[in-house]
Amino acid sequence: MTPPAGAAAGSGAWAARQDAAAHAFVAALDDTVEISGADGHHLQRVRRLGAGEHMTLADGAGTWRRYAIESVAPGRLRLGAVSDAVTEPEIVPRVVLAVALTKAGALETVVTRGTELGIARFIPMRTRRCVVRWTPAQAERAVARLQVTAREAAAQSRRARVPEVSAVADLVSVAGLSGLVVAEPGGLPAREIPAPVQRVPPADDWIVAVGPEGGFDPAELEAMREAPRVSLGPHILRAETAPIAVSVLFLDRARELFREWHV
Repeated sequence: MTPPAGAAAGSGAWAARQDAAAHAFVAALDDTVEISGADGHHLQRVRRLGAGEHMTLADGAGTWRRYAIESVAPGRLRLGAVSDAVTEPEIVPRVVLAVALTKAGALETVVTRGTELGIARFIPMRTRRCVVRWTPAQAERAVARLQVTAREAAAQSRRARVPEVSAVADLVSVAGLSGLVVAEPGGLPAREIPAPVQRVPPADDWIVAVGPEGGFDPAELEAMREAPRVSLGPHILRAETAPIAVSVLFLDRARELFREWHV
């Protein structure tokens, strides 16, 4: 594979490695920035940040900058930049999680933990054995909530990129995607799954499909027959456990490849 282009992977390239009191997302990384609204309330009233403290701010697409708080008012902070903008390296292959619909609380857990770990995109997926049956309006509202969850988790974990939460998809549309891997008993260990072919730019993703607790049905497995299977062990995992477990496995492999490319 050809290594991807991008910034070096030194510790200074990552917002999470900075000595800062908090991290937030803004529309533009200008020399002077004001934060108000829900974020301003949280930072000023809940976190009780004050003048002189430092924060990292990011645009959500991978670029961040270090700021000092210049002044604080009720629900509002004014900050001045104290560094140049930095583009955080993107670890490739990116890991995308296509996860079967389940109860809202479980999906929020998956998005929160997956964001903390480094998942690049989430695809909520309808499967035949899903218990959840959303109407189009319910699906739209659920995705909007999950997008907020992803943004909050990205701020908490100090990512410069907010992972995408895609619209709810049918399994058949996921089955044809390049780089697909299916979590299924009897599959290979993750370390034996071949990495997607890298093109610079862009890089293909690992798209890991995780079914409901009842698993994929035979027709669905047949639709994904060309995709390699990955094993998560001999036991039955809960709907919110399996996606997190498979995320760890593939993100670990992706980071190993990333380190090799940046030696």
